[in-house]
Amino acid sequence: MDDCFVSRLQQVTVLGATGSVGLSTLDVIARHPDRYQVFALTGFSRLSELLALCVRHAPRFVVVPEAGAARGLQDDLRAAGLATRVLLGEEGLCQVSADAEVDTVVAAIVGAAGLRPTLAAVDAGKKILLANKEALVMSGALFMQAVRKSGAVLLPLDSEHNAIFQCMPGDYARGLGQVGVRRILLTASGGPFRQTPLTELEHVSPDQACAHPNWSMGRKISVDSASMMNKGLELIEACWLFDARPDQVEVVIHPQSVIHSLVDYVDGSVLAQLGNPDMRTPIANALAWPERIDSGVAPLDLFAVARLDFEAPDEQRFPCLRLARQAAEVGNSAPAMLNAANEVAVAAFLERRIRFPQIASIIEDVLALEPVVAVNDLAAVFEADTKARDLAEQWLSRNAR
Repeated sequence: MDDCFVSRLQQVTVLGATGSVGLSTLDVIARHPDRYQVFALTGFSRLSELLALCVRHAPRFVVVPEAGAARGLQDDLRAAGLATRVLLGEEGLCQVSADAEVDTVVAAIVGAAGLRPTLAAVDAGKKILLANKEALVMSGALFMQAVRKSGAVLLPLDSEHNAIFQCMPGDYARGLGQVGVRRILLTASGGPFRQTPLTELEHVSPDQACAHPNWSMGRKISVDSASMMNKGLELIEACWLFDARPDQVEVVIHPQSVIHSLVDYVDGSVLAQLGNPDMRTPIANALAWPERIDSGVAPLDLFAVARLDFEAPDEQRFPCLRLARQAAEVGNSAPAMLNAANEVAVAAFLERRIRFPQIASIIEDVLALEPVVAVNDLAAVFEADTKARDLAEQWLSRNAR
């Protein structure tokens, strides 16, 4: 590694830099040039945007998925006068996650693709800001075992899990019952289809599903929010992060997205974290933890909000939430299969190959067809992932319009 880049600033790798979480992270970092320096950025397909981020933040490394893109980006970086080196594929992702000079890794790659580089950061004992919920969904027990073994610091970036983290006692790792916590209340906006007549869901478009009322997110996670699979994955993630049983995590629809989650204590106290729906708040909290820094988010105006509403989720409207809870209760390979089938189904919906309600149909059929097996290593995780994807693709070949 080149010594000229060495700095006493905290060195940060951002996995998934061109996504909404990555961009929000870079915004917070740019507000604190006296504290943080970008060590590496990674991107998948939005390479012109990735180049612009490199010009602005001058990372030591940038990682792209394939050789042709790497050569083109390297030429563009040289033309811009940057010494940034381009690395390739999963090997490059793991390298910039585990590099000895890296202090913090922001794990914001969407989907199963984020698992290996996030685990590389864990094994290297880094401070990990986790937005890639699929890593925990797929390999929860193995992932948390690796965190304990390496001494890595794991901090949640999802607004809901970060809110829970802020409301938990400092020693919550002893177990919820040991620290007086009765349950976790995981809030959900309900997405764009919370009040859409059920008969109309057959005809909604990808653009309608991606039109979230409160949050600006990528298309995959926006569809997950519309189906509430995102909340189902977050339920599984919460169980691993906070050592909770599925029955200790209750999902509550809160359309305003002002209360980001709550923790219910046995003495009747309920602690909530509130804020404007802006990912820079949990990012700043995790980035500076245990300190607090300015995130750039405007103060919450409760008078403008005026009211806070809550309702129970309708599992007829949101069957993906039911499927996720069932996978959490079964455990072993079920969550990995759930996640894989969902990724295939959402991609098919975005390509207009299936209708919106068929997302849940694919997942339910895959989970019914493939037996659940014990997951004792990463090979078993990826085998379950592959089998579920194959079954989902077979379903599409038979049923896609």
